[in-house]
Amino acid sequence: MLDSMTLLERITIDPSICHGKPCIRGLRYPVEMLLELMSSGMTPAEILADYPDLEADDIRASLAYAAAQIGHPIIAAE
Repeated sequence: MLDSMTLLERITIDPSICHGKPCIRGLRYPVEMLLELMSSGMTPAEILADYPDLEADDIRASLAYAAAQIGHPIIAAE
């Protein structure tokens, strides 16, 4: 199993792909879409069956990316 830093290397941001949204390995699979599929109740196995270009580590990378994003402190303007 890959560690979080290695998983995050699977997340790419390219302005020419999906309007610069974070995607999986330069493919047109936004992290947001995978998170929405999981939150709707799809299992990783179901997602992988529906999207054969994806790998199990891509799903874990999406979760690691989301965790890293919410782990940043929010700086409020005064």
